[in-house]
Amino acid sequence: MRLLRTCVGCAALAVGAVAGTAGAGAGAALMAADAGNGEAAALSAADRQADALAHDIFKQLIEINTTDSVGNVTTAAEAMAKRFRDAGFPPADMFVGGPNERKKNVVVRLHGTGRHRPVLLIGHLDVVEARREDWSTDPFKLVEKDGFFYGRGTSDMKDGDAIMATAVLRLKQEGYRPSRDIILALTADEEGGCCNGPNWLLKNYRDLIDAEFVLNHDGNSVMSAHGVPQVFQLGATEKLYADYQLEATNKGGHSSLPRPDNAIYELAQGLLRIGQYQFPFELNNVTRAYFTRMATIVGGATGADMRAIVPTPPDPRALERLSRDVTYGSIMRTTCVATRLEGGHANNALPQRAQAVVNCRILPGHSQEEVRQDLIRILTDPRITVRYIADDGKVTDRATDRRGYPPPPLMPEVMKPLEAVVAATWPGLPVVPYMDAGASDAIYTTAAGMPTYGIAGIAIDADDIRMHGRDERVGVASFYTGNEFFYRFLRAVTAN
Repeated sequence: MRLLRTCVGCAALAVGAVAGTAGAGAGAALMAADAGNGEAAALSAADRQADALAHDIFKQLIEINTTDSVGNVTTAAEAMAKRFRDAGFPPADMFVGGPNERKKNVVVRLHGTGRHRPVLLIGHLDVVEARREDWSTDPFKLVEKDGFFYGRGTSDMKDGDAIMATAVLRLKQEGYRPSRDIILALTADEEGGCCNGPNWLLKNYRDLIDAEFVLNHDGNSVMSAHGVPQVFQLGATEKLYADYQLEATNKGGHSSLPRPDNAIYELAQGLLRIGQYQFPFELNNVTRAYFTRMATIVGGATGADMRAIVPTPPDPRALERLSRDVTYGSIMRTTCVATRLEGGHANNALPQRAQAVVNCRILPGHSQEEVRQDLIRILTDPRITVRYIADDGKVTDRATDRRGYPPPPLMPEVMKPLEAVVAATWPGLPVVPYMDAGASDAIYTTAAGMPTYGIAGIAIDADDIRMHGRDERVGVASFYTGNEFFYRFLRAVTAN
């Protein structure tokens, strides 16, 4: 794999500059490594202050529990609102609200000259569940060790929330007047729950967040190998999220009299069939262009395999080899995987019921109901029912006809400044449009007619993606580089 020279050393200096706030040990170590590589850079006082501010906001957000079970997104939203008020944003340019007391969102607007329509920045404040006994650190404390920040939300996505908030606060402090209003919306329930924030805002307060286009910081655009950035992935489209409830039932009975018709066995056999099934291979205009570009970037045997799957029909052996890499395989086809399982009601009783949740990530163009029917076909067992679980947890016999949306056009107003700032931050790093295998709030803003682009200047190794998992983390240097990148990109995309 071809390695690209980058300015990761700039981030090391950023960490060193804020060592008193962000950890002197890590900052000094990174500066020493930077000096050993012969790199040299100087941060301005404003850069150092911005990195310190980003760290403070990051720590504050990580240490507010915003899980759906026991957390409170409103606490985080109000904490951010206080920062904006203290920075001089008038009440008329701020909004805190939501459908209930735990699920409030915060929206703030930095007024520009009005030369162009606004840009909307979106980020979710909620995080997935995290159990203390599963982690080596407290998931709701920001812990810095070995060059990483640990904590629930460090990469999904309180890092991005802190970076976007810092950029807006810094521009306000500088008296910057952008060519378009900059709107920041930090919201609830992207990870699940009753009350998705962007959806609620669009239905009730569309005027607060209406924009020409949207920048979504949910993700990691800079994919790296062994800490060295390889490609900047511009999120141009994404898969559609769907949960399904699989259930097997029978009359049960006493465990001393076992029968073949056991609900747990029936469901388990069905789940094995789903686990062994591969949905059909399919490329769209984004993924086809992605593999075409990446073939040249990656090179070698993997690059040759990428070139071999682009034509129709694809080379079956190349397809098989690439599919073994989950990073590539996940964007070639719809995927479904069992994520939860429960069954039975007593240790000494035959199970009367067994249930599982199967989570699917659906390629654009296919509906949630279509995939429900696919699951029924794959199971080939009428004893197992397949029902749809809506975002609010309601279970229905039929799924929706909602489909993933086609990718928006790549606007020059976004692409030109993006390519320029990427080149200045990571010289030689290619920008490649990409389809995210996950799902985000972009589905709501895209559906509302606002082109949405996934852009986050945080680097992560492809084999160290810990979002939603144990010991979630983000690199210290990566965080500070991402902070500086986004500020410069936001200035560039709103320049007069």
